[in-house]
Amino acid sequence: METSIQIEVRSTEIDVLGHVNNAKYLEYLEWGREDWYNRIGLPFDAFSEMGVGTVTVNININYRKEARLGEKLTIRTRPLRKGKSSFVLEQIIDNERGERVADAHVTSVTVDLKERKSVPLPPELGKWFE
Repeated sequence: METSIQIEVRSTEIDVLGHVNNAKYLEYLEWGREDWYNRIGLPFDAFSEMGVGTVTVNININYRKEARLGEKLTIRTRPLRKGKSSFVLEQIIDNERGERVADAHVTSVTVDLKERKSVPLPPELGKWFE
């Protein structure tokens, strides 16, 4: 299932070069992932009730084109692949002209909240990768 959110670039996200600071893209991606989890019915509370959390362990991001103040961006998120305890989400950020601003593969691992160790993907999550 692919989801998308739209945002508008704010002045607090701009660096001295007049475009979105590279670190802000990581926030944009996180907002997209949070929306994806919510839409598949697995908000933070649902994971907590299972005693499981997700931890981001790797982000491979490509910055393709600068984004500037006031631009509207669309962040799309979709499941790419899963392992035993890990999974990868593909995320794409496009501007309002349909130009690719950034894309990323984000790897996360499911962990037991008490033991703080990886655990197999819950079926409620794994089914979205089939």
